[in-house]
Amino acid sequence: MSIWLGVKLPFGWSSSCPNAHSHTQRKRMPGRLQLTSSSSSSGDASISNYKTLNNGKNNGAVVSGTTARGRRLLKIREEKRRREFDRLHNYPSWAKVLEDACKNDEELRAVLGDSIGNPELMRKRQIEDRVRKKGRNFYKSKTGSVLAFKVSFRDFNPVDSYIWFELYGSPSDRDVDLIGSAIQSWYVMGRLGAFNSSNLQLANQSMEYNPLYDVDKGFKVMPSSFHDISDVEFQDNWGRFWVDLGTSDFFAIDVLLNCLTVLSSEYLAIQQVVFGGRKIGDWEEGMTNPDYGYKYFKI
Repeated sequence: MSIWLGVKLPFGWSSSCPNAHSHTQRKRMPGRLQLTSSSSSSGDASISNYKTLNNGKNNGAVVSGTTARGRRLLKIREEKRRREFDRLHNYPSWAKVLEDACKNDEELRAVLGDSIGNPELMRKRQIEDRVRKKGRNFYKSKTGSVLAFKVSFRDFNPVDSYIWFELYGSPSDRDVDLIGSAIQSWYVMGRLGAFNSSNLQLANQSMEYNPLYDVDKGFKVMPSSFHDISDVEFQDNWGRFWVDLGTSDFFAIDVLLNCLTVLSSEYLAIQQVVFGGRKIGDWEEGMTNPDYGYKYFKI
């Protein structure tokens, strides 16, 4: 294969190329290197790519074979594919719960409006609703959930059962301390006989007319006492503790649920509470290695 180079020469110079006549018929472009080639018998391909020269120097520009429009369309398709992947695999669990709750909750659906499907906009709508409801108290810290947790019972034995609770994610050390302290306080109250429905003298009385409290009656009532409780354990987003309510009334369960309701709403979101059952979720007995997501609160 033979290649002839046609370069514009300074004024007054002549080319000694034997094919100079054919080159003079070609439109000359100053400052550009022109390449021509003739096919050999071996079928070599002609040179299709070239580099531009600027004042005799290579500026590094190479033809890529794609257009700017094609690159933009490719970028848009990749971005759309990434958003769809994030929606399916990285969509926040709390946002999924809100979407499911909207199906049966008209009030929540009215709050979220057209933000459903957009986690950031959903979070913003919740904040706006909070401003309307709290007014001047907006700056009060609130890190809980706008949804009530589920409550279920599975062969619950008040003197020998676990109480389980599922969070929306693995708890931090602060979360462990918060919920552990609440359960510890509940146990101390029960240990001191607080959960005794036999002595509820003021529950059904009006406080407007200076009610009377019979201390002798309260002193003579058969005491009730919480017997025992275990440490609060966590494996990933599941937590549990064992209880023996002793002679405490089921009134103790109501007190615990009232406490957990406010805790879940204001500070630490709880997805569900289960009374009874020996194994729930992917809980593994004997797995106490912190490297595997195990944490506990000592009571």
